[in-house]
Amino acid sequence: MQVIYENEVEEVISGGTNPISYVQGGLVNIWKENIMEELETGEIEFESVGEFLAEIKKEFGGGDKELVKVAKLKKIKQGERTMEKFVQDFKRTVRGSGYEECPLIEEFKWGMNRSIRRKLMEAENQPGSIEQWFKRAITLDRNWRESKREEERLRGKRENNGALAPKLNQQGVLGQSLPWPQVWPRRQKLP
Repeated sequence: MQVIYENEVEEVISGGTNPISYVQGGLVNIWKENIMEELETGEIEFESVGEFLAEIKKEFGGGDKELVKVAKLKKIKQGERTMEKFVQDFKRTVRGSGYEECPLIEEFKWGMNRSIRRKLMEAENQPGSIEQWFKRAITLDRNWRESKREEERLRGKRENNGALAPKLNQQGVLGQSLPWPQVWPRRQKLP
């Protein structure tokens, strides 16, 4: 974002250039057309560059901080992140949004991945508070990730006729994996 300072605008005006001619793009074009029309008809007048800049800031200035937070909150999604990271990011975004309990829970539900949301919503005893939603979602996410690792390990074991598949890193080089504990049969023969 390019910042235009008041003295730069004054230089443009003193040079005979219309500062509105620098305003370009999307919604700004519509605003510019409206302002130009209002200036031509005399509906609006700016006594100083500062007054003009105040009008621009009022229209496009970051707006109400609470509204900006709410907009960010509606956009936040878990994606590939762990639930722990998502919850921390969600908590940081929530601060100053004015959201509490029910609306906050709704935004959290729609931000998390669908499979975890579905499991939480289909649970016999749904979480009540936002903190309970955080804890249960984190637990489900951890369990899901652990089951994925176990599935990969078992798939690799089957592909090698019972032996663990060698792990290759991103460069295709054989990496070391931690040994898995040996599982003993339930009944052992007595010596």
